[in-house]
Amino acid sequence: MKASSDLEMTKEKVPVLLLVAVVFVLLICVLIVADRTSKAVQRGRRRREAAQRLAAAAAQGAARHRQRKATEQVSTALTSVMPTIHDVDTRHVDEPSEAATAR
Repeated sequence: MKASSDLEMTKEKVPVLLLVAVVFVLLICVLIVADRTSKAVQRGRRRREAAQRLAAAAAQGAARHRQRKATEQVSTALTSVMPTIHDVDTRHVDEPSEAATAR
């Protein structure tokens, strides 16, 4: 009778051990999925932040370019009214006369 009772207990323990193994495997799978999900969320956040920084840098570069172009246009307009130094011959001043220096 003892042998048959041990056999029945073994039959009852097998499904429990199988259930514990399945639960353990499922728990590991859930942990892996949670890890990958958190990494994907972090990657998305980093990419969004990088895109915002890139957009800000591009806007700042565009503003600098507009400022440079405006300065260049103003400079061009100024030199069209007033010639540059290189376009005008050098002026020479005559030596002062002796009567002007005697005073």
